[in-house]
Amino acid sequence: MVQLAFLLLGAEAVRRQWVLLGLVGVIWASLGVIIITQAIEHVHGLTIHVFGLLLMAEGLVAIFVRLCGYRSQFWALKALGLLVPGLSIVETPFRNLMVISILFGIALMIDSVVRTLTLLVVRFTGWRIALIATSIEFVLALLAITPWPVSYEATIPFCISIALILSGWTVVRSALRLHRLPLDAPVTSLPLFEHERGWHSSVLPPMLVSAPGSQQQMVVHVWTAWASAVDPVRRPLIDRYIAAVDRHGTVSTGHAALEMGPLFYISHYNADDAERSPAQFRRALHAGEQNNVSGRFLTSYREEVESWCEATVHVSFAQFNVDRLTAFWDAYRKSSTYNLTNRNCSVAVALALDAALEGVLAPKMLWPPLMRLLINPELYLATLLRRRAQTMTWTPGLVLDYARALKRVVEPPPLPWPMMIAHTALRWRRIRAQRHAQARIETASSPNPAA
Repeated sequence: MVQLAFLLLGAEAVRRQWVLLGLVGVIWASLGVIIITQAIEHVHGLTIHVFGLLLMAEGLVAIFVRLCGYRSQFWALKALGLLVPGLSIVETPFRNLMVISILFGIALMIDSVVRTLTLLVVRFTGWRIALIATSIEFVLALLAITPWPVSYEATIPFCISIALILSGWTVVRSALRLHRLPLDAPVTSLPLFEHERGWHSSVLPPMLVSAPGSQQQMVVHVWTAWASAVDPVRRPLIDRYIAAVDRHGTVSTGHAALEMGPLFYISHYNADDAERSPAQFRRALHAGEQNNVSGRFLTSYREEVESWCEATVHVSFAQFNVDRLTAFWDAYRKSSTYNLTNRNCSVAVALALDAALEGVLAPKMLWPPLMRLLINPELYLATLLRRRAQTMTWTPGLVLDYARALKRVVEPPPLPWPMMIAHTALRWRRIRAQRHAQARIETASSPNPAA
């Protein structure tokens, strides 16, 4: 989440606080060392309780977000996945650290196996280093499932301490890099972004400008794989985030594009846009240079609609940085090379969003806005989507959810959280009153059996 928070706040805002950021990183890593070495008495018990309370708080936030009208089932599943372990960790009748440790280990193991399989298929530049990281995650999963050498009571503090040490070290490195960061360099050149497959380093850094804003709208157009396929076979999640397959075996991946009025249109296609069979699709998933092909750029949304169909969903932004976006596009379109998993339409749109939104929330004071961003549930969702894309690739489904989450962070709803709570409660009371009124009408109109 710190990664995206820095992106939205901009390099200049965080550069001014590089010393304090470095100090925070040192304290963060030191806290991890204290927990893992038990240098302070009862530190394990305190860590477990704090972690459990944080899980419960996040779960309550997820319930609130779901009640406020977000139709995505993600928030309902997240609430369940946070409240249950939170209640099992803190001092409640449901407390069972052994069960939580085993479930935590199983979750880590499933994640590491999925990541490993994806890495072996995609094999982007630096995939071997990523494979080492997934191997470490698998080892941590085994430690969590078994009571040796780390007991079930110490599993959670152990994993938390490892995460604190690694994240603290990354923050320290980023702070030192900030001190030497050129004025024209983007925040994506920091170590926080170095594991993102070199996507950001493949384009020139966007120029710095005084303030974001434009009278034009920036619109993300998404053709989902399910909607763009003809008579697809239903495969939940797969046809939403990866690809849809019709009854004849043809694979449809969907499409994503970005438009800014009449100035320019970002839409990257394979020059030979032939339909793929499942076998051809699997071979094209390898991110190596052998799958690089010639690409083409469409010039307008209207041209794309006339040659294909209307987009499934549109996400518009009023707050963005025109000069950064223009600089990104000038650098990106110098090469039309297309790669299904490393330089596709969705990668271009995701990178354009990062360029356009960098520094759009630049504050005069860093820490209050930073804290507000770090507790924003939408930023958590956007971070989760970025992590999925780093292992696999950006797809139209991931870009759609990513754009929606960033939209709610950059341009939040007009109602603040307290008013949203009151509005939601009022809406529920109205629905209940309507149901009671309907029930009374049905009761009055129904015939009396005794008569």
